[in-house]
Amino acid sequence: MAEIFSFSEFFNKAGVIFDVRSPAEFSHASIPGAVNLPLFSNQERAIIGTLYKQKGKEPAIQLGLELVGPKIASFVSQAKNLNQLGIAKIHCWRGGMRSEAMTWLLNFAGIKSIQLNGGYKAFRKWTLKQFSQPYKFIVLGGMTGCGKTSILQALKESGAQTIDLEFLAKHRGSTYGHLGFNPQPSNEQFENDLAFQLYQLDVQQPIWIEDESHCIGACHIPNSIFAQIVQAPLILIETSLEERIDRLLNEYGLTNKEDLILASTRISKRLGSQRTRELIEAIQKNHLRDAIALVLQYYDKTYAHAITRRAQSIFTIQNTCLSPTEWSHQLLESINSKEFL
Repeated sequence: MAEIFSFSEFFNKAGVIFDVRSPAEFSHASIPGAVNLPLFSNQERAIIGTLYKQKGKEPAIQLGLELVGPKIASFVSQAKNLNQLGIAKIHCWRGGMRSEAMTWLLNFAGIKSIQLNGGYKAFRKWTLKQFSQPYKFIVLGGMTGCGKTSILQALKESGAQTIDLEFLAKHRGSTYGHLGFNPQPSNEQFENDLAFQLYQLDVQQPIWIEDESHCIGACHIPNSIFAQIVQAPLILIETSLEERIDRLLNEYGLTNKEDLILASTRISKRLGSQRTRELIEAIQKNHLRDAIALVLQYYDKTYAHAITRRAQSIFTIQNTCLSPTEWSHQLLESINSKEFL
């Protein structure tokens, strides 16, 4: 009989996680780092499901065996190639027949395999549980273009604990935030990735996180995490307008003009018709510094208004011409001296 473990035990075992759900289930959301080894294709799963509903369990199992039979050697070969060391860790949707069958097969073939109790469904419960814990967030804020993300990366390189929400969401948060990124993950996958990162951090130590709206593109920060963020100390980075324009020009300067214009039209109601026309004209003429300055007028006003509504402790650091590493050192020195805590 297969060994079955809770998620924490399952995760801590050395080896590869094999998700035997269908490709469609896996692509929607999965355990971070898992490899898809589907017992059935999307079409096969649909056919078996229909048969189960119409004629019952036994005919569905019989069809499943007929479909899986020709693939058995391939399953074993793939598992051996992908899992040179450690245990094959198997799960399906809820720890049912799909994971039981694959675990049995691989053990029979000499590949030590274990099963996740409750499957992916249990992992989702574990994920949501991570969001209910208290965390010692320090929020890094500032106007658009001040370099928060680069500073966050430098903080991580300096040994600080960080969570990069924009990296997880594949989006920078603004109307232009999707440009240069791959498509966003599903919100469920975003939650999975966030929970996984939180789990690997020391909850007794500070965690640096960037100031974000509740939604980053189509990804929604879990309510319980967002509630902690808006109550945590907020450190505002202030740099010159020219530095911010230079940084944004470096990020978006090579972006397709049509993509920039399309993104700009999404905030046309907030910009107003006159400013929108000026913005589009500046982009068309390749006057990107002027275009960025126009957009910043809107974003600066919006962010300044949002800050006035925050209840948390707010601290400001002003500086110019600092590299992200220099900023990170200054921030860490301030934290270590208890200046902000």
